[in-house]
Amino acid sequence: MMKIAFLTTEYPHAKTGFSAGIGTSIMNLGKGLLQLGHQVTIVIYGQDKDETFFDNGFTFYKIKNKKLKGFSRILTQKKIEKLINDLVVKGEIDVVEAADWTGITSNINLKCPLVIKLHGSDTYFCHLDQRPVKFLNRFREKKALQKANAWLSVSQYTATVTKELFALSNDFTVIPNGIDLADFSVAEMKNTAAENTILYFGTLIRKKGSLELPLIFNEVFKQNKQAKLILIGRDAADITTGNSSVWAMMQPLFDTAAFQNVTFLGSVPYDQMKTHINASTVCVFPTFAEALPVSWIEAMAMQKAIVASDIGWAKEVIDDDVNGFLVNPKEHQVFAKKINILLENTSLRSQIGAAAKAKVQQKFSIEVVAQQSAAFYQKLIR
Repeated sequence: MMKIAFLTTEYPHAKTGFSAGIGTSIMNLGKGLLQLGHQVTIVIYGQDKDETFFDNGFTFYKIKNKKLKGFSRILTQKKIEKLINDLVVKGEIDVVEAADWTGITSNINLKCPLVIKLHGSDTYFCHLDQRPVKFLNRFREKKALQKANAWLSVSQYTATVTKELFALSNDFTVIPNGIDLADFSVAEMKNTAAENTILYFGTLIRKKGSLELPLIFNEVFKQNKQAKLILIGRDAADITTGNSSVWAMMQPLFDTAAFQNVTFLGSVPYDQMKTHINASTVCVFPTFAEALPVSWIEAMAMQKAIVASDIGWAKEVIDDDVNGFLVNPKEHQVFAKKINILLENTSLRSQIGAAAKAKVQQKFSIEVVAQQSAAFYQKLIR
């Protein structure tokens, strides 16, 4: 039995606040590792208070960041270092995995092996967004990567781009994000898919193509007046314009008639997501910047036909024309045409949906991903 800890800013639990894809992927991997008989600890910084609790087989350590002008980050890092090293000495942790985002481990020295997993650093996302990265973020992220004992990446694309951006010689092992197929099984659900319903789920943010969605949907609506667009996810500020709401920026981009068929539901609890995915006809993801999107895999697991971005990492998830369609998000008419083909053709949807689920079972199930991860940690600990 190995004792594996994840150091993170997010995790999907009522006691730990908001979580996005990284938190979900840690939860899924943790479940898979528990099923293999390993012990899992979640260390979450940036919390409202210091607290330890146990739930679903995991041990949680919440860390409240230290506050002292100019020294908050280093003091928080030393607090994390002390907690983890105390647990290592007590025999509670054998290996720690942390994400690359803003390089939290840049000033943390651990008494056990440290793995950095690329989920996409700030430097990586700024590169994909074609905007400047803060010098300090880039510096910290590079230092954290250089200090690690081993390196993972959720996609080959993210590994290749990151190596170039930071001029690294390290070898990255690619182990994708996984999902618990039991959480996204359609077996016990009636097929209640509404006709002509297009679902987007994820944060409303420029990098995920949110400002392309209205222009794509306008083209869909011109050909299909029955088409409905449902948006699920939290609204975000726009980093390019400084606007506090991307949803507010999206609304005027819709044609007036098309906008009548648009519903924005905001954030939805994770355990309710599968009901919404099940009720959709087609799922769309016109994103510009990802490392390896869990949302795509969740929709594929529920046998949904997807039209998604054709950028970089996409081909590691979807085989175009086999288990989904890949289109450049800027090609609004082509994107819309693929959506309408799927809305109109039930047998093609079923065929693509079945192929999508098969791909998830073979490559992205937590059983497969947890075994690959456990083998990687074992080699490192030895």
